[in-house]
Amino acid sequence: MGGLSLPHLIILALVVLILFGRGRISEMMGDFGKGIKSFKSGMSEETDRPVTPPPAQIQQAATPPAQPVATPTEHQNPNGNV
Repeated sequence: MGGLSLPHLIILALVVLILFGRGRISEMMGDFGKGIKSFKSGMSEETDRPVTPPPAQIQQAATPPAQPVATPTEHQNPNGNV
């Protein structure tokens, strides 16, 4: 139960045909076909392009390299004692 039997499908098809008309349904199917064709051609164009490697990352020349942080043992005491 709950499934659509053959008489239900026929009645449903007749209602759709009455609401939309034969011309409108064929127009929608034509548009659907054009969309599929456009999608396929777009996908084939994507695979036909040569693969280019991504550009190398450019380092900014304006920022100088970071200076190493000195540890407390490397600092000399103002008195000259280590």
